[in-house]
Amino acid sequence: MAHAEYQLTLPARTDADDDDAISAILQRAKAKIGMIPNMYANMANVPALLDMYLLGYDAFRAESGFDPAEQEVVFLTISQTNGCSYCVAAHSAVADMAKVPAPVTEALRAGSPLPDPRLDALATFTRVMLETRGRPTNADVASFLGAGYTETQILQIVLAMAVKTISNYSNHLFHTTVDKAFAHRAWEG
Repeated sequence: MAHAEYQLTLPARTDADDDDAISAILQRAKAKIGMIPNMYANMANVPALLDMYLLGYDAFRAESGFDPAEQEVVFLTISQTNGCSYCVAAHSAVADMAKVPAPVTEALRAGSPLPDPRLDALATFTRVMLETRGRPTNADVASFLGAGYTETQILQIVLAMAVKTISNYSNHLFHTTVDKAFAHRAWEG
C-alpha cells in the first residue's frame, strides 16, 4: 500500500535573508557556483545542515582520490539507489560536463551494469556499501580493490554517502523542484 510522503512547508531561503547565518551561507554558495540551487535554498533553513553538506561535498571532490568521472559514478549511484530525483538530475548534468560517457551515465540512471568494468566495480561497491549499511563482505572488498581502488577510497565512499544522505533526504522531505540548469536531465525514480 502506497503512503503519502510528508512535505516540509519551510520556505526556500535567499541570500538576502534577514537571518545573517542563512544569508551568509547562501552568499558564499552563490559566489562559488554562480547560483543558489533550490536544494541549497531549502537546506539553508538549518544553516549548519547546508554548511556540513558543502564541507563534505568539497572535501570529497578535493581529496577522494577519485577522478571527476568516478566522483559522479559514486554520487549518481548513491542518489539513484536512494531514489533522489533532484540529485540524479543534477549529477547527470554534472556528469555531462565532466565528459562521463553517455552510456555510463544512462546505465547509472537505470541502475544497470556499467559498460566500463572499472567504473562498474566502483558503482557496484558503492551500492553494496549502501545496501549493507557499511558492512561489505571480504569478496565485495576484494572485487573493489582488484579493480584498482584502495581501502582509503572505501572511507571516501562513506564520506560521499554521508554527503548524499544530507542532500537526498532533504530533497525527499522538500520534494525539491529540479532547477532549470538541470531540468534537461530530469529523472523519476
